[in-house]
Amino acid sequence: MVQFRPFQPADADAGIALWRMGGSVRPWNDPHKDSARKLRVNPEWFLIAEGEERIGGSVMVGNKGHRGWINDLAVEPALQRSGLGRALMHEAERILRAPGCPKNSPQVRRSHVAATAFYARLGFAEDDVISLGKRVEHD
Repeated sequence: MVQFRPFQPADADAGIALWRMGGSVRPWNDPHKDSARKLRVNPEWFLIAEGEERIGGSVMVGNKGHRGWINDLAVEPALQRSGLGRALMHEAERILRAPGCPKNSPQVRRSHVAATAFYARLGFAEDDVISLGKRVEHD
């Protein structure tokens, strides 16, 4: 039985290990700082999936009103294709529907083919947009 709960600072090492296994940690982003940053903004939207007394997955959710963001969804490799990723997405979408958010936009690196395929199976398609970024704080 998997339960969802808010991420806690004590979850940092296990959560970051999931991100590393999933390939979402990059040298220019300090994952400890990223998790601390999310805990300052809607911390209840930073979820852990826990079962059998271990963390099996996590996801960060954000909302700008018109569009919800799904970031850093990660599932322990041994639990992939078990339905846990789908369950995390359902929970993220439930969170976003509550305030009336009409669109969800997962953020996926183009090179992460498995993640792109996962989202496609859930009904997501590539938007005709370019995501631009600029570092204003260097980790």
